[in-house]
Amino acid sequence: MTDVAARLQELRNQGLYRRLRLVDGPQGPSVTLGGREVLLLCSNNYLGLADHPKVRQAAAEAAIEWGAGAGASRLISGNMEPHLALESQLARFKGYDSALLFGSGYLANTGTIAALAGQGEVVFSDELNHASIIDGCRLSRAETFVYRHGDLDHLAWGLRQAGTRAALVVSDGVFSMDGDVAPVEGLFDLAQSHGARLMIDEAHATGAIGPGGRGSVSAAGLAGEVDLVVGTLGKALGSYGAYVCAGAETIDLLVNSARPFIFSTALSPPAVGAAAAALELLESEPERVECLRANAATLRSALASEGLATNRSSTQIVPIEIGPAERTMDLCELALERGVFAQGIRPPTVPEGSSRLRFTVMSTHGAEELERAAKLVGTAAREVGVIPIPA
Repeated sequence: MTDVAARLQELRNQGLYRRLRLVDGPQGPSVTLGGREVLLLCSNNYLGLADHPKVRQAAAEAAIEWGAGAGASRLISGNMEPHLALESQLARFKGYDSALLFGSGYLANTGTIAALAGQGEVVFSDELNHASIIDGCRLSRAETFVYRHGDLDHLAWGLRQAGTRAALVVSDGVFSMDGDVAPVEGLFDLAQSHGARLMIDEAHATGAIGPGGRGSVSAAGLAGEVDLVVGTLGKALGSYGAYVCAGAETIDLLVNSARPFIFSTALSPPAVGAAAAALELLESEPERVECLRANAATLRSALASEGLATNRSSTQIVPIEIGPAERTMDLCELALERGVFAQGIRPPTVPEGSSRLRFTVMSTHGAEELERAAKLVGTAAREVGVIPIPA
């Protein structure tokens, strides 16, 4: 057995082996998987815009006018009018002076953190932050202080210990595996009082919380005041890519220092065109955000009626913590057999012993199908021993 085969077998033995599933068709509330229709409850297409006709049309028109690809990095020849227009649109939506597009949320987080903190400084990161933030801290070569999840007292202690070395506090706005919201106001106050910048990743918050879906920073009344807001175009905005909103001086520094921006081909015109159209729809149809919130509440309530706890979730991300990886995947596969596609999440995405079935709701789901899905999952959970079977 080769070393690669041995490593793969070890993953199988631990219940951590992963495989690709093939979805046939666009990301709607239901999809065809393995030749049959299933209810899709693990997509980040929160507002149903990835398959919206206007968004599709905008992508097609951008490809016809500007081409399929940008051809180079923005600092060489890949800087096009659609990039500037979308950056202006995003900055205005988020309440900032400027914005800068990146190739993905991963690139935006790693590039921004590494550009703003360096050797001899300290970055403060919530223990449940996304992997891209964790890797950004590593790449920065700054010391990283990982504070307990949402624990402002622990963060305050760390900031006091760092003194003048405190450079950056960074947190998810909505935590991607738990569905809870960061204490943005408290983070802002602490960062301000200790002379550190604050960066909030709104990947799962944009289009989902705050006034008009503007995110957790706007929900806290701090639009334009938090130093940096990072977001993605590939979730509620239905396209691909990411952005950073900040003051003009900070954006200028990122243009000159963020390696993923400098050394990556610019976003393709179709992706930019689609995101711009999706953002216009979000602004003109805020009822999509309200529908998403209502659907999330419906699913949480329906799962609770089945005896399934959703813990801290207050958003469209609704996890059921199972614990062991193998039992989690047993439930995932049984639910899928019953027509509910919700993905099992295992280490290293979540800590050891906290594997979970993670539901993500869309505004385009119907309340009745969400309630039906909860009943199906409840029955499946009892069958695999997640919930004791009544005598």
